[in-house]
Amino acid sequence: MRRFDYSFLETSIPANIVSLSTIIADLRAKGDFRKLLYADSYEKLRKKAIVESVKGSNAIEGIVTTDDRIRDIVNGAIPVTHEEKEISGYKEALNLIHTNYKLIDLNEDTIKILHRMLEEDVNPLEAGQYKSHDNMIIANLTDGTRHIRFKPISSKETPPAMEQMLLAFYDARQNSNISDLLLIPCFIVDFMCIHPYLDGNGRVSRLLTVLLLYMAGYDIGRYISIEGQINKYKESYYDALEQSSVGWLENKSDYTPFMVNFMQILYKCYKELDESFMEITIRKAKKSERVEAVLLNAIVPISKSDILDKLPDISVKTVELVLSNMLKKDKIVKIGSYRDARYMKKTK
Repeated sequence: MRRFDYSFLETSIPANIVSLSTIIADLRAKGDFRKLLYADSYEKLRKKAIVESVKGSNAIEGIVTTDDRIRDIVNGAIPVTHEEKEISGYKEALNLIHTNYKLIDLNEDTIKILHRMLEEDVNPLEAGQYKSHDNMIIANLTDGTRHIRFKPISSKETPPAMEQMLLAFYDARQNSNISDLLLIPCFIVDFMCIHPYLDGNGRVSRLLTVLLLYMAGYDIGRYISIEGQINKYKESYYDALEQSSVGWLENKSDYTPFMVNFMQILYKCYKELDESFMEITIRKAKKSERVEAVLLNAIVPISKSDILDKLPDISVKTVELVLSNMLKKDKIVKIGSYRDARYMKKTK
């Protein structure tokens, strides 16, 4: 039987993953400070994010409808079709996490409740119930053929595997030397490899990702759609998941590929948070003020081309003039040189 043990996170983490986690922790701190200053802007981002999350997570599974209909369902419209009922179920489960994350702990009941909310209107007999027979993860190839990408554990082994996985998670969470952030992708890999349900495993895994991030002190999923980012880069996401599942049943798998992908997705979420925040807050300012606002409010180093992409109506000359003035006034620092140069607000 598969052994679950996250103790390696205490000592055996590749340097690139440690570096990424440090960067993300810093971005969280900067974002939290900015959120206190611009509560109205963040509320607009929250409303947008839930629509994009509901859309993105279901789209990954081929569950789609129109954007207008998704907005209607998020705002309380009654779902009509099978697809709309699945979309509505995800919305309800996501709302539960966003509104009650402080009261929710990770356990089997929580996972079953999330699955039940997804499936109860479309598949009531299996909603919240572990798989009744064995399943397989099948990949569709470009030539129209299929192959077994991964064979999860049997239905008989699923309940004890879920129990052991959660116990290993609790054990790791109590270890102050193990990062809660790094624990998340490892748990998601194991959940997906167990594949405890006949349907809905991917969507439950993304709900768990949002919940576990909240539990680790990261509320990025409240303001930017993590699910949307996964959908945008789903090929690399599933490639990383496949790499980390090789040898899983034999206890020879490597979590590293998925951990790296998870950190990259989080970084992209914070970058999108930066861009969306700028779009909301500087829309009506003068051109030079808009350039300065982009630079001063950026939580990641930003290049001249990044500024021009964010502000397409502003000329290169204006951007260069603002950069020069801000450097002279010691408001920003320059990182790198020439075409690779990036700029960041100077910290005291």
